[in-house]
Amino acid sequence: MLIDTHCHLDFPEFQPEIEAVVKRACAAGVERMVTICTRLDRLPATIALIERFDALWGAVGIHPHEAKTAGDLTIETLAGITRHPRMVGIGETGLDYHYDLSPRDEQAASFRIHIRASFATGLPLIVHTRNAEADTIRILQEEAAGRPVRGIIHCFSGTAKLAEDAIALGMHISFSGIATFNRSEEIRGVARDMPADRILVETDAPYLAPVPKRGKTNEPAFVAHTADALAAVRGQEPKAFADLTTANAVALFDKMAPLAE
Repeated sequence: MLIDTHCHLDFPEFQPEIEAVVKRACAAGVERMVTICTRLDRLPATIALIERFDALWGAVGIHPHEAKTAGDLTIETLAGITRHPRMVGIGETGLDYHYDLSPRDEQAASFRIHIRASFATGLPLIVHTRNAEADTIRILQEEAAGRPVRGIIHCFSGTAKLAEDAIALGMHISFSGIATFNRSEEIRGVARDMPADRILVETDAPYLAPVPKRGKTNEPAFVAHTADALAAVRGQEPKAFADLTTANAVALFDKMAPLAE
């Protein structure tokens, strides 16, 4: 069994065949998926999905690209949404200095609200960071004020230092199909050296399909390819690695219903 800890099944490209996408995931052993809402105007679509499919759970946040729209966002708003029994995380949130689609001060302000909402609710924080490692860790450290941060650096594509700093804060690192790309030796090195209890896998579907599915629309079933590649990097049997990452995901997203025996 595997858990795709980060996908975007509310996106339009999935809607014509969403039932088939979920069935393919379950057939591939991906029995749970966390579908991430990145804009509050997409929330109804996310809620409809998590209420329709037992395999789907949700998280809510405003992506850093959309932070310019988050001016009236409050901790209470996010906390209220996550009272839904199938909402299990806060985010995605964070900083993206690669595209800078929102002003950096507005990204930071939104990020801080999400961090505070995570602490207020006890739900894990899902963090996006690109070309912004130092500021991401600094803001997390400032908001945590010595407390452990329950959360994820998702779709990891950063440096070993980012991973080390995030782990020191108490966070998990989630690896996507990027880890299977030819150019990703450094990322695979981080995955190889990760503490066993902090490693997760995801698709970030519909983006970043792993080898051997490059060029296709990514979907949760493909997380099995990423998991197999990382198992090889870590010198583990695929089943052992799948069991490990599933146990880590269940421990982190502990609002999910217990796994069936």
